[in-house]
Amino acid sequence: MSNVTRTSFVQTYALYAAWIVSVVATLGSLYFSEIRGFVPCELCWIQRIFMYPLSIILGIAAFYNEVLLKKYVLLLSLIGGLISFYHYLVQKVPGFADIKPCVQGVPCNVQYINWFGFVTIPFLALTAFTLISISMVLLHLNTREIKK
Repeated sequence: MSNVTRTSFVQTYALYAAWIVSVVATLGSLYFSEIRGFVPCELCWIQRIFMYPLSIILGIAAFYNEVLLKKYVLLLSLIGGLISFYHYLVQKVPGFADIKPCVQGVPCNVQYINWFGFVTIPFLALTAFTLISISMVLLHLNTREIKK
């Protein structure tokens, strides 16, 4: 595959892939809370604050092939990923369980799901934020390659 073809492929599909991941993550969080009845903790709400706008921003960016939004998307996904990682540590690492970031409502160490002994809702969010971040880094590397 030629350099221009590979770059066009990554530019086109990195935005769409990141958008699909963000939409699946958004719908998944709504499924867990609205259909399954899992009440989100405070850290879950903060993660949603970073994920939900990505569904809209990435949808618009993919539709218009607007690669300049990658730096804003990357910032949102990195911050959301850090919060997800911290939330996962609160759930899975005993030393972090003593930290009580959620002062009202559901405790942040509650694990509504625990698939295969390690997949929890914050792990799913972390996976989504990581995939979006990787897509944006690939997009950045390929757009930088075009400028050369």
